[in-house]
Amino acid sequence: MLKKTSSMPDHAAAGPRRCRVCRSSATEMFVSIGERDYRRCLRCEAVMLDADGLPSREEEQAHYRHHENDPNDPRYRRFLSKLCDPLAARLKPASLGLDYGCGPGPALAAMLRERGHEMRLYDPFFAPDPSALAVTYDFIVCSEVAEHFHEPAVEFERLDRLLKPGGWLGLMTCFRTEDARFANWHYRRDPTHVVFYKEETIRHLARRFGWQCVIPVKDVALLRKAV
Repeated sequence: MLKKTSSMPDHAAAGPRRCRVCRSSATEMFVSIGERDYRRCLRCEAVMLDADGLPSREEEQAHYRHHENDPNDPRYRRFLSKLCDPLAARLKPASLGLDYGCGPGPALAAMLRERGHEMRLYDPFFAPDPSALAVTYDFIVCSEVAEHFHEPAVEFERLDRLLKPGGWLGLMTCFRTEDARFANWHYRRDPTHVVFYKEETIRHLARRFGWQCVIPVKDVALLRKAV
């Protein structure tokens, strides 16, 4: 897999029967694979690793050190352009952005700087700068990060607070499709991937926060905060 970072911040694990994405109590057992149990939310359709199986910070950090995300790698840049291009087309010149969960090689931030935007970085392991969370932004990018959130509801509330009115959140994660393929899905096999979203999950979050939701290409969502 291409990357990346973690449960930000380090909250205590929630009870296993609560949806950690939308906080609904309407969850059910989805599947057990080896020693890993997954639950499904009947409201937002997220699937999440049971809280008892969440990796420790030490396990996460050890895994992330094996990731190679070179900002100068043309293939990696092409991958990130799925998010960068449609988002940049909607931004005003010289906007202020945050790469939330930037990882050790913040290529997306570099690509957006090249387009004239000012970028700041935050990552609990590689750029743990609290000052980056003390201002608000015209846009935030969250690329290959949301699947690592141990407490997604907390994270999305934070992202909403960090956005200025009218600001854009650019999200990229591999959307879950057929249930029958889940066990052998490459995305699930990454031990640090602990929550899996369908397009409907993202649309549910958009309705909850009052965000406009655009899905320009597969696995990318652009979410605009109300003005």
